[in-house]
Amino acid sequence: MTHPIRSLMGAAALLASTALPGLAQDQVISWIYCGDTLDPVHLKYIAEWETANPGWKVAPELVGWAQCQDKATTLAAAGSPAALAYVGSRTLKELADSGLILEVPMTDEEKAAYYPGIVDTVTTDGTQWGVPIAFSTKALYWNKDLFEQAGLDPETPPKTWAEELEMAKTIKEKTGIPGFGLSAKTFDNTMHQFLHWVYTNNGQIIDADGNIVMNSPEVLAALEGYKAMVPVSEEGPTAYEQNEVRAIWLDGKVAMIQAAIGAAFRAEEAGMNWGVAPLPLGPAAKGPGTLLITDSLAVFADSGVEEKATEFAKYITSPMVQEEYEASPIAGLTPLRPSAAVEKLVAENPFWQPFLDGIEYGGPEPLFSDYKGFQNAMIAMVQSVVTGDAEPQAALDKASAEIEAFK
Repeated sequence: MTHPIRSLMGAAALLASTALPGLAQDQVISWIYCGDTLDPVHLKYIAEWETANPGWKVAPELVGWAQCQDKATTLAAAGSPAALAYVGSRTLKELADSGLILEVPMTDEEKAAYYPGIVDTVTTDGTQWGVPIAFSTKALYWNKDLFEQAGLDPETPPKTWAEELEMAKTIKEKTGIPGFGLSAKTFDNTMHQFLHWVYTNNGQIIDADGNIVMNSPEVLAALEGYKAMVPVSEEGPTAYEQNEVRAIWLDGKVAMIQAAIGAAFRAEEAGMNWGVAPLPLGPAAKGPGTLLITDSLAVFADSGVEEKATEFAKYITSPMVQEEYEASPIAGLTPLRPSAAVEKLVAENPFWQPFLDGIEYGGPEPLFSDYKGFQNAMIAMVQSVVTGDAEPQAALDKASAEIEAFK
């Protein structure tokens, strides 16, 4: 670690070279922590864990989101790994195949405590390679004022892709405002947005045996559905990623978007007349769906404190800590586990419910050995269809063949 947060964690995290002669030196669990601030909930429970584990200190190092993953990987590849790092779960297979991280097996009891599908986001070949710490699902937001201006019932959102398309057309025709916000920028969440369509139509990218099964009628229909939204969306979707689309919606310049729970808090702050509902369903859907995105704590090999780092990772993501962490509007997270606290959260703020409804039939970010190669192929597929450079089936054929190399 190069810059532990000594102002927060205290002088006990100093390196051994600065320790006074004759004093025992605490052992340190270094943690690459993504973001620009240390969450107060984590700070609180780090202190509690240290009190319960004399002789041990946890030293988080704040690293910006854009550099966080790369820093953790670079340190590990150079032979000086952090003990723990916050990583996108989608990268776990790549890190595991490189021998940089250790498996973090879960008991059956631990697995059962999570919502369905969560464990799959950190599992490859039957082994868990990280501990989920953050979870995101999406739902459909709509602007009730724009619905009313277009002559639509402002209290009735679309339930199917067909209804969504028709309502978006009506809004654009009647108000001149785009009916739907479409993400197609060269950015990771373009793939995420497309996978919401896949998982709301009972589609898959990889099956339980690790076979790529993307070239299917369900995924083709998702790509065709994405293409159908282009004429009723904002001009030039390839210029926008999901947070930029969200900003347009908050400004009243688009009627419907797919977004995470954070948009609800922003809409409340903006005084919008808005609603949120489960994502509309495709023709092959079995029930509400969504992409299940998690970030995890990965335990890196060769830190010298692997066992204790694993223990701390499970503690800081335990139900007690997570419930408090997830309750913060700042975090903008979907809860990882069902609980009485979640029931209370929904009772107090019913807009949480759609983000839970899609979990049962949702699907994980597929784990690839070359995740960026997979991601880039998926983005190129979506963009080629959105721009009209390729027909959906041809684009799907091409991408399906390309991603075989990235398994």
